[in-house]
Amino acid sequence: MSTTDSGAARPGLTDAGAADPEAADPDEAAARARLDRALDRLAVTFRGMTARADEVQCDCHWGSAEELARLKVPDTELDPDLLHLAWSTPDWSDHGAVLRRVLPQFARELTAGLGAHAYAIDHVGTSFERGEWQQWPAEQSAAVGEFLHAWWAHTLRTPDPAFPAEDLLPLCREASGALGPWLAVWEAAEGPVADRHLAETLDSWTTQLLVGYLPWFSRSSTWEEDEAVHDELTSWFARHAPARLRAHGASEELLEDVRLLGLPGPVREADPHWQVVRRRIRAAADRAAQAAATPPPAAPAAPPAPEPDRTAAPG
Repeated sequence: MSTTDSGAARPGLTDAGAADPEAADPDEAAARARLDRALDRLAVTFRGMTARADEVQCDCHWGSAEELARLKVPDTELDPDLLHLAWSTPDWSDHGAVLRRVLPQFARELTAGLGAHAYAIDHVGTSFERGEWQQWPAEQSAAVGEFLHAWWAHTLRTPDPAFPAEDLLPLCREASGALGPWLAVWEAAEGPVADRHLAETLDSWTTQLLVGYLPWFSRSSTWEEDEAVHDELTSWFARHAPARLRAHGASEELLEDVRLLGLPGPVREADPHWQVVRRRIRAAADRAAQAAATPPPAAPAAPPAPEPDRTAAPG
């Protein structure tokens, strides 16, 4: 669900071999069990929670009074649309209380892919941040922190997770205000599955990183904070990715991109591979301009009206 685009067509990731080294990852089952325990812990910890009794919303654009009332009743399942409205609405008077009300169901939906609302994954981290979960009582904040860590660890160990690592890393960073702990989990998660997630993420992100941008839109941080996160992320990739990418069988072009991440700006721009990156960026810009200039296809013509039945007897 990431809205970023590597901005370029280039040779894809190569196969590491005919065998499937991911098929029997012994850590995936343990990661799933940890995630299940974290979900159960949320259900116990947040049982009985409700939105504030005096919480209000505008029924002209949010929902009905009956829907709002459901948030003030504990432990009842919400339909997917109401659940989405609850966690994504930005102007609750007490966002934390609403988040605590829906969190057990919300967490299950997140780990299952959010269904029809999967497009909103980029807003989930901001919802956690807005709820100030790290300021909740210790038992509650510990349960949320364990859920996020268990979900991230499970994603890195799962060949086909509900959301890819390139969606979940920004979410965890936005939710927690930190990047380092999540990168440390990735560093410790050795093996072909985690390495493939690393290769796929870098294949999507390196162009933005090389030109100085974060590969996701941050809704809750300053430009200076984004720059610090960019530098931390770039430095980590440059140190930890090359050996894992080679073990995965990544393309030489991706390996060269990651090598550039470790070079300071002037040295990077003098490197021969920088011209490859620039051509890729120009080609992506040309494709975007062409797509913008191409009119949408015309709507199909309406079928002709049926001929009147001239065989009918006159009245």
